[in-house]
Amino acid sequence: MSGTRWPTKSLGDLFVVGAGKAMSAASRIGENKVPFLRTSNVFWDEINLAQVDEMAIPDRELADKLVERGDLLVCEGGEIGRAAIWEGGPAPMSFQNHLHRLRPRAADVDPRFYVYFLQSAFTQLGIFEGAGNKTTIPNLSSGRLKALEVPHPPLAEQGAIADVLRYVQRARRINKRVLSTTRELKSAAMEQLFTRGLRGEAQKETDIGQIPESWELVPLGELGRIGNGSTPKRSTRAYWDGGTFPWLNSAKVYDRDIRDADQFVTDVALKECHLPVLEPGAVLVAITGQGKTLGNAAVLSIRATINQHLAYLQTDLEKAEPKFVRAYLETQYAQLRAVASGGGSTKGALTCGFLRGMTVPWPPTIVEQQEIVEVLDVLDRKIELLGRKRDVLDQLFKSLLHKLMTGGISVDDVDLSALPSVDGTAA
Repeated sequence: MSGTRWPTKSLGDLFVVGAGKAMSAASRIGENKVPFLRTSNVFWDEINLAQVDEMAIPDRELADKLVERGDLLVCEGGEIGRAAIWEGGPAPMSFQNHLHRLRPRAADVDPRFYVYFLQSAFTQLGIFEGAGNKTTIPNLSSGRLKALEVPHPPLAEQGAIADVLRYVQRARRINKRVLSTTRELKSAAMEQLFTRGLRGEAQKETDIGQIPESWELVPLGELGRIGNGSTPKRSTRAYWDGGTFPWLNSAKVYDRDIRDADQFVTDVALKECHLPVLEPGAVLVAITGQGKTLGNAAVLSIRATINQHLAYLQTDLEKAEPKFVRAYLETQYAQLRAVASGGGSTKGALTCGFLRGMTVPWPPTIVEQQEIVEVLDVLDRKIELLGRKRDVLDQLFKSLLHKLMTGGISVDDVDLSALPSVDGTAA
């Protein structure tokens, strides 16, 4: 297949382009309301009906302001050109004036193909640059939409390409749902493990809520040394040039298990800048930041030092399983951020003093800590696997979208047998 050998036509030749209805004050309170799709309901190849408004449309206008099964909806503004097919529903559905309704003029048009072509054109190829009016709010007018030149392969080829891309798209969405469910399962498991444990024993009430009867509340400061790091002067070359000792900034907490470093300092910096030398098993916590970083925790698997935006707990490995500590801190993410932005002594930051006094629910033996970690490790491995699969599927979809629409490959050459089976329902 080659995109260059396809004939081209304007979208106006292939589709009847219809206009939607503006939401007025009268339509909000009128009678005989019908569901009303907005641009916020239309995603690439997906219409989300989680939140749908209703509006009253006069009978004389109703027939022309509804969508039918197979209609292609294209966003005029927002993420310009975003498109999806209306697959139908139990009730009539109207649509906003910022959506264009494209209804095929002839039998040799598969709207699904044009969903994916528009996605490639607007997000990858840039061939419609200038199609949107570059005003305060970019928009794609009806006239410009009709005038867009698009490829028009044979109907069978349109359908085959759409089938391949939709198959991968559904695999992506299924994987996304499973990943979300697994994360929710882990959150629920953590709540249960830190309030009930694994032994099925009775619970007792404490300052932080219920915990197993045999557990105690222990300050983090009793589990090891707590402190933070610093940043050697960048202008002092002796601190950085030729450095070999790992130096970590707060972004590394997203690794959760830190096995490598991106930056390194010299032995001179270690001596002169009072940098802490941390051993494997240290738990690191981001103590500053305006984004999502603050409050995240990670376990160190290498010898390293850190900057001032990280605090460390160099755990006593005979009494504390580092991953158990990290897991509990993960359950306290929202609370740590609230402390940092609220009544803490340092606005927008956690302090080492706060962390030393912070109490954690503590099993009587390290064996029980390790058993809890093993349960969570199973879920973490599942989440990691699903995350890698998500990345592969995302890249596969983008690559196929580009190559199929530019003629880089033929649809006949695409083999999706390695992907898991996808049922026929919408993903």
